[in-house]
Amino acid sequence: MAQPTAQEALVYIMVIVSASDRNMRDEELARIGAIIRTLPAFADFPQSRTLEAAQDCQKLLHEEAGLEGVLAMISNALSPEMRETAYALAVDVASADHSVALEELRILDILRSKLAIDDAAVGAIDRAASIRHRAFTQ
Repeated sequence: MAQPTAQEALVYIMVIVSASDRNMRDEELARIGAIIRTLPAFADFPQSRTLEAAQDCQKLLHEEAGLEGVLAMISNALSPEMRETAYALAVDVASADHSVALEELRILDILRSKLAIDDAAVGAIDRAASIRHRAFTQ
């Protein structure tokens, strides 16, 4: 399979996080769709490619190189700035259902390492996601 585009790599990241707990929840799928429809990073990405990119990611995960191979492809497809964006999208997807499972935390930890996200950026991204995904209380 060919090297993914930067946008496909972002889709791969979101799929990996959503599927990490073996349960792609409706809230997570809705968040992925909203991200692809609204973020500037996906401005020229055809929404019709989303399902195909997700399926490509699944196929790659089942190949011999598995997760390590997919993460290497993702890292190669993204500039350092877009790696931070990828991590932010991963956190948003994991937070979409207001509950981050242990498996999702583990994948986020792996992503931080593989994408070489510095601690300051991780802290800022995690804090911003926590604030965005807070439930309203009175």
